[in-house]
Amino acid sequence: QHPNYRVAMLAVIPRRLGCTLTRHVRVMSTVSPMKTGTDMYMSLYPEGSTDGGLRLGNIVPDFKAETTHGSWESFHDWKRGKWAILFSHPADFTPVCTTEIGRLAVKFDDLYAADCLVATLSVDPVKSHEEWLDDVVAHCENDITIKFPIIGDADRSISTAYGMIDPGTSGDQELPLTIRAVFIINPENKLMLSLNYPACVGRNMDEIVRCVKALQLSYEKSIATPANWPNNHADIPLADGRTTDFKGSVFLLPTVSDEEAAEHYPGYHTCDVPSKKPYLRLVTEEMVKKATK
Repeated sequence: QHPNYRVAMLAVIPRRLGCTLTRHVRVMSTVSPMKTGTDMYMSLYPEGSTDGGLRLGNIVPDFKAETTHGSWESFHDWKRGKWAILFSHPADFTPVCTTEIGRLAVKFDDLYAADCLVATLSVDPVKSHEEWLDDVVAHCENDITIKFPIIGDADRSISTAYGMIDPGTSGDQELPLTIRAVFIINPENKLMLSLNYPACVGRNMDEIVRCVKALQLSYEKSIATPANWPNNHADIPLADGRTTDFKGSVFLLPTVSDEEAAEHYPGYHTCDVPSKKPYLRLVTEEMVKKATK
């Protein structure tokens, strides 16, 4: 068995759920050892901002919280060493949010298997969340259990810190809706991806799972996923014809040196383009699996 995998119990799920789950999970996401890879690429993103805004690469704000799974003293401690999704919704007992939490519950096991924690949030109190979840489960067409915590942000402090509401105007609003936000955070508590949706458009959970897998692969293997990955490069030209061997392939990060590329990905393919610049360096799915740790 690969050392980065083990069988783990979902010990964090409260007993009141009446269920246990055993599955193979990744217990640690290990950053790529390539000196010119992930670490160098991430150094291009500052860990903090100069104006207080939350941007990619920044360390996300820590916070205390009351949740449907109990009290937290620290969000950073809750997710320590793991990937995590912080997923906000505008309000309990609203139609789109009801479907989103249900669909997120459907995808929870996939995210847990990828060693990615999930927490959701709105400005409603925890008691409201607990009452609303009965509707979420009843309305979902799948047989679901809500296994992730929902944070009660009644004082709006977390929503404000993460830029989900405007502190200057939210106090004047009858219904201070948080935006539909998704924050994907790496093991070092750095923001790797954020998505913002309006209240009238629901999110696609398959895309969120795809983004988590793509970010983890980039983090661990110093690669970048092309558009539409893994349904990409199904047919590409070569000097002697065309090939389908690169379907689902990925690019080496632009910072990766030719020397480390050759060491970790021998046989990588550089696409020929009119500019003759060798920046489109493809590696196959099989090469990625075999890449040295």
